Amino acid sequence: MTHPFLDLAPLTAERFASIEDRVARLLGTGQDVVIMQGEALLPLEGAIRGTAGPGTTALNVITGPYGQTFGNWLRDCGATVIDLAVPFHTAVTADQVRQAFAEHPEIDFVSLVHAEAATGNTNPVAEIGEVVRAHGALFHLDAVASIGAEPVLPDAWGVDLCVIGAQKAMGGPAGVSAVSVSERAWARMAANPGAPRRSYLSLLDWKERWIDGGRKVLPHAPAQLEMLALEACVKRIEEDGPDAVMARHRAAALATRAGAVALGGGVEPYVYEAAEAAPVATTLRAPAGVVASEVVARALEVEPGVPLAAGGGALAKEMIRVNHYGVDATLGAVRGCLAALGAALKDKGLDVDVEAALRAVDAGRR
Repeated sequence: MTHPFLDLAPLTAERFASIEDRVARLLGTGQDVVIMQGEALLPLEGAIRGTAGPGTTALNVITGPYGQTFGNWLRDCGATVIDLAVPFHTAVTADQVRQAFAEHPEIDFVSLVHAEAATGNTNPVAEIGEVVRAHGALFHLDAVASIGAEPVLPDAWGVDLCVIGAQKAMGGPAGVSAVSVSERAWARMAANPGAPRRSYLSLLDWKERWIDGGRKVLPHAPAQLEMLALEACVKRIEEDGPDAVMARHRAAALATRAGAVALGGGVEPYVYEAAEAAPVATTLRAPAGVVASEVVARALEVEPGVPLAAGGGALAKEMIRVNHYGVDATLGAVRGCLAALGAALKDKGLDVDVEAALRAVDAGRR
């Protein structure tokens, strides 16, 4: 018995390296790119534990739940952590980062999430990168949600550790991820006695056993299917053109925002300013007196296939998320979400105008 997912020829080191090269081109980077065999939390944690320790003073920017996670890892490493938290309905500014440096000149590490799919905001990394670079701190960036939906340019922005995952805007697998690593970051890891070594979290293992050896022998058996899926999704972006892929995400985000406003019933964008809203997903504030998770559950009963979700944790009561990324970065997906959401809100007795919402979405076609 054969199956297209089984009985595949082993993935060679040469093929693995070629996929890394394609990811590097997608990022426009000349830095080393390491593809790691796990979901993006693997390189995110590995990068922090590799470069932070008791002598580190880290500025940890919190614009959503992932920023909170990174702060916990930094503290666990023994770093002194200065949290810069902003409301989840907005973005951090370069001036706020500059002020943090002025108040704490000892900061030598900055951790930031580019786009927070969980909260629907996106941060101005290019502007923040200028501030971080001028101060000389190491810059760690989570671009997992943003890659494919908006520009991600680690070299131009001075990012030392840029982590991406394929499962959102790239429309690829969740089981592999990648990180670009600057020479400064490698040097920081090499000098860090607490950096993971001989560990699945270790980026240094990949450098010493893979990169320094000319990428001839893989450290362990690769995740075959996930690597082939990653190659396929990068190839699709190359063929469509990154600008076209990003344009689809931007159009879907604008259409969702316009449609939600036209829908009425008390629904409104969760992120106040359109310029601070992520193109990968749009978050909406549920009407007063309505539990977001209940509305989403009802909407999914009406239309099971639409990419709707409630916010995570405490946000489940107030936040509705339209996940218009990857194959769902289309106006058709947006129409389906708003129609299902409108039906669910009508069931709650709210006065909504689904036709007006759909007209607002369609206006984006012209």
